[in-house]
Amino acid sequence: MAKMENQKLKLLVLKDYLEQNTDPEHPATIHDLTAYLESRDIHAERKSVYRDIQLLLDYGCDIVATKGKTASYYMNAGVFDLAELKLLADAVLASKFLTEKKSSVLLKKLGSLTSRQRAVELRRSMVVSGRVKSMNESVFYNVDALHEAIRTNSQIRFRYFEWNRDKERVYRKGVRTASPYALRWDDSNYYLIAHTPEYGITHFRVDKMNSIQLTGEPRVQTEETKQLDLANYGKEVFGMFNGELQTVRMRFENGLAGVVIDRFGKDIMLIPDDDAHFICAAEVMVSPVFYAWIASFGTRARLLSPASVVEGFVEDCKNTLELYQTP
Repeated sequence: MAKMENQKLKLLVLKDYLEQNTDPEHPATIHDLTAYLESRDIHAERKSVYRDIQLLLDYGCDIVATKGKTASYYMNAGVFDLAELKLLADAVLASKFLTEKKSSVLLKKLGSLTSRQRAVELRRSMVVSGRVKSMNESVFYNVDALHEAIRTNSQIRFRYFEWNRDKERVYRKGVRTASPYALRWDDSNYYLIAHTPEYGITHFRVDKMNSIQLTGEPRVQTEETKQLDLANYGKEVFGMFNGELQTVRMRFENGLAGVVIDRFGKDIMLIPDDDAHFICAAEVMVSPVFYAWIASFGTRARLLSPASVVEGFVEDCKNTLELYQTP
């Protein structure tokens, strides 16, 4: 009696099995399929399974028959192949704003988009433990709330914190109000680009925001927000570190052309200076992080102007050097 009742589920069970257990490296024979159906208390003859496969094909399932002495089949599972899933999994692992727990949950969901065998391979190649990860478990929901605020043109209220050496949250005084304009991914972290009454256009680490509330008040519109170029914001702000926006001229060795293009985009002009060097100019937020970026190239890069930026860089280098000078 049970087998007769289960016959109604036959097509669904067969479809699930092909999706979850087969791929190009692991096709299933008709014997495999009938044996599985029998294990689920569903009677299946070879001819009926062939008909079922044809019905699934007619329905639109991407079932592929392999060539060989024995007929075998696999499902071209879903939207992603294994290489694409590995790419997405790498992005999850590299995301500092995601906690270790949330990263593991997302990796498990990615694995459900392919066969069990490939999901095992995906898990083996991905290691979550030991990576630098956020300690703020609510960050995933912060992103959702911020997207909603941007979509509905609403200001937000929130609290902002830093971590102390005891790994405790230290909240900055008061509740902040901001007009959110965009979320930006930079250096494996999520940042909110927003306008605040105190600082104008600025940004906040999303994983350091807490108690986000939509006020329902329309976002502030100023000349600064109207002229905000979200595409170029990350090029100007080094390490998402605020500073004074200035046009800076720099000289680099030719071998650093790729680094400069990666940083400032393909539209930057690289003007030959001699056979080994080029000069370029870019608008940047001059900050300690920008100075550190220039210093990382050693003698292969040099600031040219304006003089105030050059002097600031020299002073920054002197202050760093003093830390290592013996008395």
